Amino acid sequence: MSQKTFNVLVLCTGNSARSILGEALFNHLGGGRIHAFSAGSQPSGKVNPVALETLANHGVPLPEARSKSWDEFALPGAPAIDFIFTVCASAAGETCPLWPGHPTTAHWGIDDPAHIEPMEARRAAFERTYQLLRQRVEAFVRLPLETMTAAEVKVAAQRIHQENEQ
Repeated sequence: MSQKTFNVLVLCTGNSARSILGEALFNHLGGGRIHAFSAGSQPSGKVNPVALETLANHGVPLPEARSKSWDEFALPGAPAIDFIFTVCASAAGETCPLWPGHPTTAHWGIDDPAHIEPMEARRAAFERTYQLLRQRVEAFVRLPLETMTAAEVKVAAQRIHQENEQ
């Protein structure tokens, strides 16, 4: 019997930092059970180099990292998304596209590390963001998603966020 693969979309406004970390962590920790993507409502067009540096420091691959619009995932032929996580308050408050299949959504807000100065503090902020996301993703991938209803997943995702607050 083959295992179901769940598609996860991690959203943020610029799709350059937090959502990139989330995509990489879901793919890395999901054990083949999760296939993750990331996107932004107003993508910056480039991935923050400190995000890539942070992932590399932890041995987490993201070979095809790119900043892209969430519109890509609302188009015909796009992967069917099972779960959507917003990781910044502005993306959570925006009017999202109509997602095919009505995926389960949850907000995992984390402060933006991208504009912290000086650079040493920015690297520390990215590390903190990485650790917060890692805790949440680890908890989420342990859930028995195959046997849970959408409502149960939503409640569990909210609980994971509350238990792993900043």
